[in-house]
Amino acid sequence: MRAIPVASVALLGVAALSACVPAGAAVGGSGSTFGFTVHPATVAPGGEVTLGVGRGTDGCLGRVTVSSAVFDTVTIPRHESSATARVDRDAGRGTVHQVTFTCDRETATVNLTIAGGHSDHPTDGPRHPSKGVHAGEGGSVAGFDVKEIGLGAALVGGAVGAAYHLSRRRSGEDGA
Repeated sequence: MRAIPVASVALLGVAALSACVPAGAAVGGSGSTFGFTVHPATVAPGGEVTLGVGRGTDGCLGRVTVSSAVFDTVTIPRHESSATARVDRDAGRGTVHQVTFTCDRETATVNLTIAGGHSDHPTDGPRHPSKGVHAGEGGSVAGFDVKEIGLGAALVGGAVGAAYHLSRRRSGEDGA
């Protein structure tokens, strides 16, 4: 009979830990150990995409070359973590194209979808500068931090242990 509460506590702990996985952990490409992003993943012809690369300890530390059939080749310098690219105006609507990231002889790809509908946004206008504040990157680009994951696991484990201890203590006070 004690197996049921223990199994419940174990499953709750696993569920709590899986909820703590960073959103960027699901992003990736084929054959790569460095983190990269293309945002937005769906863009209208003539629109801009932001190309990002992880610069943490597990990320790419050198220059990154990004290429695709729907925009000119872009280079992200080693001291930058992102760059922008303008998608060709004649890119076929509803098509999917590969974006290839190359860093230190490693290559990885991600898909970029060209939107199929009409865009209300004008594509003629000033380009945004590639420099500025890199806000919002946080843990989504930087990769895993072992200390933070360990601390989170310890907090979840402590909470589950305290709940188990208090539930056992209450059932003992009732004389059951």
